[in-house]
Amino acid sequence: MQTRSSEEIEESTERLLQDLNVVVHDGEELLKATAENLNDRAQAAREKLAEALEVAKDTRQKLQDQVVAGAQATNQFIRDNPYRSLGVAFGVGMVIGVFINRR
Repeated sequence: MQTRSSEEIEESTERLLQDLNVVVHDGEELLKATAENLNDRAQAAREKLAEALEVAKDTRQKLQDQVVAGAQATNQFIRDNPYRSLGVAFGVGMVIGVFINRR
């Protein structure tokens, strides 16, 4: 199992947020473009798409809030426990170094 660094997790989360923003934006544009001259079936599909976009917006906002809260909690922990944080970072670095040297 491969462990990911906090930078990699942050980058992938940021990419996910950007992708969600693109999906929401594209979906809104599609809804605007198809708003005119819709039959009943197309109208139902449009409404489902609108609901899916709302879910995507909510998910994006919740994810963004969680990322910000996690970053703030990590920052506060490091500020409150600087020596413990250094010790943990050193220990993790040693373990990673041992595993890399074994290969």
